[in-house]
Amino acid sequence: MKSSAMDAAGGGMESPAINAAGSGMRPPALDAAGGSSGFPTLLHKELSRFLKVGFQTVAAPVVTALLYLLIFAHVLSGRVHVYGSVPYTSFLIPGLMMMSMLQNSFANPSSSLIQSRITGNLVFILLPPLSHREIFGAYLLASIARGLCVGVFIWLVALFFIPLPPSNALWILAFALLSCGIMANLGIIAGLWSEKFDQLAAFQNFLIVPATFLSGVFYSIHSLPPFWQTVSRWNPLFYTIDGFRYGFFAVSDVSPWESLSVVSAVFVVLCLWTLHLLARGYKLRT
Repeated sequence: MKSSAMDAAGGGMESPAINAAGSGMRPPALDAAGGSSGFPTLLHKELSRFLKVGFQTVAAPVVTALLYLLIFAHVLSGRVHVYGSVPYTSFLIPGLMMMSMLQNSFANPSSSLIQSRITGNLVFILLPPLSHREIFGAYLLASIARGLCVGVFIWLVALFFIPLPPSNALWILAFALLSCGIMANLGIIAGLWSEKFDQLAAFQNFLIVPATFLSGVFYSIHSLPPFWQTVSRWNPLFYTIDGFRYGFFAVSDVSPWESLSVVSAVFVVLCLWTLHLLARGYKLRT
C-alpha cells in the first residue's frame, strides 16, 4: 500500500550502454536516421526492474487487496447494499483492483527516479541519445504494465471466491489504461520533484493514498450525504473507479461517458505537464 526504498530494489538508473554490455541486453535500436535510440533499453530496464522483484511489486499488492476483500466482505456483506442486486463482495473487487493499480502505477516511476537521484546516477538519463518524449514513453509504458499486471492477478485470485465476469471488456480496458497512465504521470512528476524519500512519502501519504481511499473503493457515493457526494465528484480518481466498475456491472454512480471524459481530460493534461517538465530538464540538470 505504500512506496518505500525497497520498492526500488531493482536498482537505480543505469546507462543504457552499460545495461547493453553488462546484462546481456540488446544494444540501443537504430532510428530511421541511422542514429541510436535508448528508448527500448530504458523501457526494458524499467520493465525488468519491477519484474525481477515481482514478489514485492506484484504479489504483495495482491495479498494486501485479498486481505481487504476478506475483512470488508466478512464485516459488511449483507449489511451494505449497492447497485440493487450486486453483492457487496462483487462490488468490492473492481474497487480494490483499481486502487492497487493506481498505487502501483504511481510507485513504479517515482521510486525509480528517487533512487536514481539518491544514488547519483540520474545523470545517465541525459547521456544517451534520449529525447524527453522517449524518457516519458518508457516510464509511462512500464508503469502501465505494472499496474495492469497487479490488476489482472487480483482479479484472477478473486475468482476463487466469487465469479466476476466482465460485462464490457472495452470499458474495463479503457479505464484501466487511462487510470494507470494518470498515476504514471503523477509518479514521474513526484519522482522529479522529490529530492529525498521523505518528500516522496509525503506526496504519496498526503495526496495519493487519501485520494484513492476516498474515491469510492469501499462504498457507493450515493450512500454519502449530499455535501460529501459533491466533494467526491471533485476527486478525479472517483471517476476512474466508477467507470471501471461500469465495465463489470453495467451500472455506476455517474454516467460512464462522464467518467471517461473526466479521466481522459486529466490524462491529457498530466501528459502535457509531464512532457513540459522533462523538456525543461526539471531537476534533471541541477
